[in-house]
Amino acid sequence: QVQLVESGGGSVQSGGSLRLSCAASVDISSRYCMGWFRQAPGKEREAVAAIASRGTITYNASIKGRFTIARDVSKNTFYLQMNGLQPEDTAIYYCAARGPMDSCSGSMLARVYNFWGQGTQVTVSS
Repeated sequence: QVQLVESGGGSVQSGGSLRLSCAASVDISSRYCMGWFRQAPGKEREAVAAIASRGTITYNASIKGRFTIARDVSKNTFYLQMNGLQPEDTAIYYCAARGPMDSCSGSMLARVYNFWGQGTQVTVSS
């Protein structure tokens, strides 16, 4: 069982920045695939970014270079740095993990993840 604890959400004005953190109870450098997702009211959960155990990173094209996913394997923590936030980024953000496994293919699909954080609210005002 993998436990994920998120922190870092909040309210900012348009153009602001936030950094989300997700602390994992496992060695994230060892055969675990990690991702960030978000869900706005009335919308489906969508992938924001994913990072594989070997460090390969994938982004949702809609993020357009504003967000960065990173990890600190010494702390078993991964991050989502969000810059240039816009009102349409308002959502509950979730971190997710799956594994242990050898391949992280399909990591932008919510349905493949079996461990989820509690979610953190991000609100961007115009």
